[in-house]
Amino acid sequence: MPEEIIRPLSVDGVRFSYRLLPHSGADGVPATEPTLIIGGALQGMFGWPQMDDHLGGAADVVTADLPGMGTADPLPPGPSADLLRRAVLAVADDLGAPRLNVFGFSYGTAIAFGFARRHPERVARLALGGVPVHIDAAQVDCWERARRQLAAGDREGFATTAADALMCLDPERPVHRRELARRYVRRSFLHALTRSPHAADSLHRALADRPDFSGGLAGVPALVFAGEHDTVTSPARQREFAATIEGSRFLTIEESDHWVVLERAEEVATLIAGFFTGRRPAAGVVTLPRQAGARAGRT
Repeated sequence: MPEEIIRPLSVDGVRFSYRLLPHSGADGVPATEPTLIIGGALQGMFGWPQMDDHLGGAADVVTADLPGMGTADPLPPGPSADLLRRAVLAVADDLGAPRLNVFGFSYGTAIAFGFARRHPERVARLALGGVPVHIDAAQVDCWERARRQLAAGDREGFATTAADALMCLDPERPVHRRELARRYVRRSFLHALTRSPHAADSLHRALADRPDFSGGLAGVPALVFAGEHDTVTSPARQREFAATIEGSRFLTIEESDHWVVLERAEEVATLIAGFFTGRRPAAGVVTLPRQAGARAGRT
């Protein structure tokens, strides 16, 4: 496995960095464009080992602490979407890559989708998972309670409330490795709050900056997927969003919720690697439906 490279960058004086894991293919020639992975509000550049394993032999794998995330500088006051898009563009330019494969998950889907809309010529393929296209009143109330707990200094209470808000806890709906994922998410929140001095601000911004998923998209091959029990935004609404992307593919992954990347880590990594490299998914994982125009399908 080649050694990773950490590269510092800045946009408008806001410092951030990205991590490059050069591809490890035996023939020395990548099978596809570099793949940039953009995760949730507190998911940093070191949280994607399964993607390293599945994509590292085919492409350069790129993860990042974008502005407001991990070790990067906090976001400046005001709207942040444009700055984050320009940060992604800076990564692409620094790599010298004419085009990237881009995978956005959860909060990261807004950044990935916004970048693809602004710079479609720089995106080879786009994959989006757990798209928070609609947040209902119950979710807003839950996150407001978590915000108050954090403001009061109750980090343990915040981590529990925030983790539960992102998961399906209904025992009637089966979720693979539910309790393991729940404990992991809770610990991740606590770790991020300890490690990053502006983690709380990043969370507040992620909740306050309502992402814009309107406007559609054309000219970029796209895949959208959701856990079948996603309680942050229902698969039905994510499917409606996928239908705004011309020629996109949509699927749900069973026995999973919003944290499908944890509960079905191997399946998601295989799915993304197959989509970006043009390989057919392994038997028993998923079958990608094709669609005409802007209609979306389901496995």
